[in-house]
Amino acid sequence: MRNTAKAALVAAISLMIGGCMVGPNYVRPSIDTPPAWRVSDQNAKDLANTAWWEQFNDPVLNDLIATALRENKDLLIATARIEEYAGYYGITRSQLYPQVALGAGASRQLGSVGGADLANRTYNTYDMLLSASWEIDLWGKIRRQSEAARAQIVASEEGRQGVILTLVSSVAGGYINLRALDRQLEIAKATARSRGDSYKIFQDRYAGGVISLLELSQNKSQYEEALATIPQLEKTIAQQENALSALLGRNPGPIARGKDIDALTPPVAPAGLPSSLLERRPDIREAEQKLIAANAQIGVAKAAYYPSISLTGALGVASGNLSELFNGASKVWQYGGSLGLPIFTAGLLAGQVQVAESVQQQALFAYQKAIQDAFRGVNDALIDQDRTRVQLATQRQQVESLKVYSDTARLRYDNGYTSFLEVVDAERSLFNAQLSYTQTQQVLVQASINLYKAMGGGWVAEGEKPGTSVAGNGATSPTR
Repeated sequence: MRNTAKAALVAAISLMIGGCMVGPNYVRPSIDTPPAWRVSDQNAKDLANTAWWEQFNDPVLNDLIATALRENKDLLIATARIEEYAGYYGITRSQLYPQVALGAGASRQLGSVGGADLANRTYNTYDMLLSASWEIDLWGKIRRQSEAARAQIVASEEGRQGVILTLVSSVAGGYINLRALDRQLEIAKATARSRGDSYKIFQDRYAGGVISLLELSQNKSQYEEALATIPQLEKTIAQQENALSALLGRNPGPIARGKDIDALTPPVAPAGLPSSLLERRPDIREAEQKLIAANAQIGVAKAAYYPSISLTGALGVASGNLSELFNGASKVWQYGGSLGLPIFTAGLLAGQVQVAESVQQQALFAYQKAIQDAFRGVNDALIDQDRTRVQLATQRQQVESLKVYSDTARLRYDNGYTSFLEVVDAERSLFNAQLSYTQTQQVLVQASINLYKAMGGGWVAEGEKPGTSVAGNGATSPTR
């Protein structure tokens, strides 16, 4: 009989502890995934899980990215945010277990004896109590809170991965842009030197009466056009260096240079089906974890409709004399329980459920939008890369043709077959075409970088290997 009663008690306690969990369980929403990308590269290998920036073979770029991963302030903030949410998770999960505390106290008071006002005495009281309290999670409120807190940890981890993704892409893109600006500055300075030498010759020819003032003025205008381009490019270069310095976690200053823009070949495009984005992109995974957290909060809100049961107890000693505090006769104990059930809340609980469900819907739409944005980003990057490659090839041919045109126009002018205006037009066209070609080189490389960023990928983990890892210890999330 005693065994039966004991078994029944154990079963009852197990039922109370396990209980049921109100609210919806999370089910991943069905996603309409495109069957293929609009543009594909049949020769591309699956390089999404590699440190793609190393394909540039530029040690300077590798060092810049390593520095950014160690010292970028946004990344350090994201790392600290993981620790914050890990703390919240620990606070929430602790409520699943009894809370035990030890307290001790001493007091001195004046009172009367036996109700006689004239017989006042001073009393000392000493006590030491071990107390415990436990809210039984019968309806799964605390477990839903823990589920939400755990999802927030994972979301913060994915947010940090997203920061890494953006950071590496921004450093690489900024460096490529810087090298393109350097090349444009070289072109401008070389053009200015050439036109300066030409202007000196034209001054001598004008002084000798060989050419007119119009021709001299045209030549001078060409020279000044090239000179005016230089300070604008120098300003832009300095601003780009400052932007890169901020990404590196440094004060504004110069940036080291490595390979020229011509030697920085765009990395091979990563391959993969559209559905693989759901597993690669940190922002998509972060959005899903926020959806999981919002879904769990519905259960937290609904659990407020049900009774809450708490158990309390205390064991200790109390005495009027400190020397007798630990005598057997000074022992005290107590235990009890409480039950709380909302009867009338004037719509408070219903409003809380409505808020939770609305937040969950917002998180769902944000998750769906993140996926759509990811698909669009990859398609845009693929189209940009494909069309820019064609544009660059055309511009290369244009530059070569304009070189021939410029040389021919100069030769025709020197032999008196044409006016200097034709030379001005040819050289101006060549100068602008050279600048545009360099800019398109930068656009093509940036398109490749954007593609890697859009594809996401395990390369984020490559950036955290020894030597490039972020300073500080990342939080360890609960088992996924």
